[in-house]
Amino acid sequence: MSKIDAKVVLLGKAHVGKTCLVNRYIRGTFDSTVPYQNTIGAAFGSKKETVNGKSIILGIWDTAGHERYESMVKLYYRGAMAAILCFDLTDKTSFDRVRFWAGELRQMEKGCKLFLCGTKKDLVDYDAYKREITVKTAKPLADDLQAALFETSSKSGENIEQLFQSVAKYCLQKTEEDERKQHGEEDRIRLGREKSYLLNRRCIRIPKCL
Repeated sequence: MSKIDAKVVLLGKAHVGKTCLVNRYIRGTFDSTVPYQNTIGAAFGSKKETVNGKSIILGIWDTAGHERYESMVKLYYRGAMAAILCFDLTDKTSFDRVRFWAGELRQMEKGCKLFLCGTKKDLVDYDAYKREITVKTAKPLADDLQAALFETSSKSGENIEQLFQSVAKYCLQKTEEDERKQHGEEDRIRLGREKSYLLNRRCIRIPKCL
């Protein structure tokens, strides 16, 4: 796909499952037998979504979560329309790190829309004792960041489509809103020029023929 309509970045601590999330969404796959590999810098993928009969192509950047890559990851914030902040439902430290990523984004891209995503829901559904972050715990942070909250499973695919549909819906609305503003500004400039032209014509006096 050559034309990307909206840039989306995935942020979160290492091992929270960002790459698995993207693979499940874009390719519909999950392979637990593949050894875990750290993302270096960022990996890119894209997918077309349809919202209310309208299409939008999401360009998704899966960024590295290790602290040693933080300065590199900042390069991928620029121009992001939406960001998915991921945390592992079985790891409280990954949730504690979410506010850091949110702060980074607010500094680099103030208009970027945030979405909170708790990963590995299949693990806590299978064994409730593994859950360290509940909806009750996460909701206040989501409200504070004005972010939608999702709990997902890359293994089962639960809520993956719902998450990205929500992202696509926001991006489409934002794109259309920006286009309307741009057209409105262009119309304002055009009307201003036409008005100026007409006023100037009235000021020009044509001498009578002798």
